[in-house]
Amino acid sequence: MNVSRTDRIHGDRPDVTGHRPVRVGVLVTALLTACIAFQLNASMLSPALKSIEDSLGASSAEIGLTQTAFFTSAALFSLFLPRLGDVVGRRKVLAGMLALMAVGCVVAALATSVPMLFVGRVIQGASGPVVPLCLIMLRQEVTEPKKYGTLLGVITAVNGGIAGVDSLAGGYLADNHGFGSVFWAMAVVAVIATVLVATLTPETKVPDASRMDWPGVGLLVVSVGSLLIALNEAGKLGAANWTFVGVLTVVSAVAFALFWRTEDRSTHPLVATRHLRQRSTWATLLTTVLTMTGVFAVMNGLIPAFAQDAKAGLGMTAEQSAWWTLTPYALAGLAMGPVAGRLAATFGYGRILRIGLVGAAASVVLMILTMPAHSRVLLLVASVLVGITYAGVANIVLNGLGIVLSPSENPGFLPGLNAGAFNLGAGLSFALLYAVKTATAPSDPASSTGYTSGMIAGVVILAAAIATSFLIPKPVAAEAHA
Repeated sequence: MNVSRTDRIHGDRPDVTGHRPVRVGVLVTALLTACIAFQLNASMLSPALKSIEDSLGASSAEIGLTQTAFFTSAALFSLFLPRLGDVVGRRKVLAGMLALMAVGCVVAALATSVPMLFVGRVIQGASGPVVPLCLIMLRQEVTEPKKYGTLLGVITAVNGGIAGVDSLAGGYLADNHGFGSVFWAMAVVAVIATVLVATLTPETKVPDASRMDWPGVGLLVVSVGSLLIALNEAGKLGAANWTFVGVLTVVSAVAFALFWRTEDRSTHPLVATRHLRQRSTWATLLTTVLTMTGVFAVMNGLIPAFAQDAKAGLGMTAEQSAWWTLTPYALAGLAMGPVAGRLAATFGYGRILRIGLVGAAASVVLMILTMPAHSRVLLLVASVLVGITYAGVANIVLNGLGIVLSPSENPGFLPGLNAGAFNLGAGLSFALLYAVKTATAPSDPASSTGYTSGMIAGVVILAAAIATSFLIPKPVAAEAHA
């Protein structure tokens, strides 16, 4: 399939800026604060979920539904807000998203019931595309490939967790001041980020983008939203309503077919179908989905569960599990991110992506091989390796590819779809890997077969991601040339 030069190269940047040059350090500070504010919404609440259950008199399932609402909302807003930034101005859209995030935090902090908390989390989800929008804004100011790659890594590394401090702070606040204090802390950071973005970043947009394709937005949101809800329901396995899953899947397919037809006929499409047909789009999105499906539930579900399993695993507490797995994983990713971004710009995005994917698959294999030893040290080592290879390399490069491969006349579309692909892969990961775990769980509760089977499935899916990564075209303009 032929790929045109404009699809491979994001080098001709026709954006309207109309501002004096900004200091990159100031810009990065503002954008990094915005990304931190979003990450707090995504991860700071995890240790406080039990406190919320007790305070609101709710069940774990009800509180879990509010978490699902946040991530689903984030995924859906990601589909179109980056494009809206192309049309009306990225600074306006990013500042507006952060302000809505602050409002959602206040609503959640004042919540006296699960429905009120649900509404707050949905409003917070408007911040979904903060990271891709920040990367697009950075791209408009930093054109030198190595410098952009390094700064891309700095900003994106926060997306994997703020060195574990977010979770620890959330737990401390919830234990000592109640769950509302967690949301108030989020609100304060969101307000600071809003002010910094509004005052310290330049305004940019695409000059020829004058209208939004709202019919296309509606159909795409219905399609992706139905699929995400179906995946969440399927993740309940035996307790799932499979008729509901089937209906949602059909609705998703029909809505996407109508979306494709609408985009073909629109004079200002959200996504031109010619772009959807090109490898720069579908190969990138497919690799992102497969990568997330293969690794997300391993590190965010299976490994912590194994660490806490008193019979088949190590019998840790939830806090101990975080210290031995998730915190070192996040720290490793945070440290590796800037290095990975620079390496990608120097040696090629595709090459560094494949090194990260191969390393992630090998690290999960190491986990599988060392699980029978019930060694905390080996679990720690494997968690660090996954943090380096996935969170610090593959995740960084995939986010970067969404920026540098997006067509110059519509720079917001691929980052938005890629953000949706990350969320879709996360949902698929829990649905598929846990289905394998459940299907292969032995009658002996002391056996770790279910965990290892789920992780083997993850390795197989990562192998598929490695294969599809070879189809991603080379972003020539984003790579340094000797």
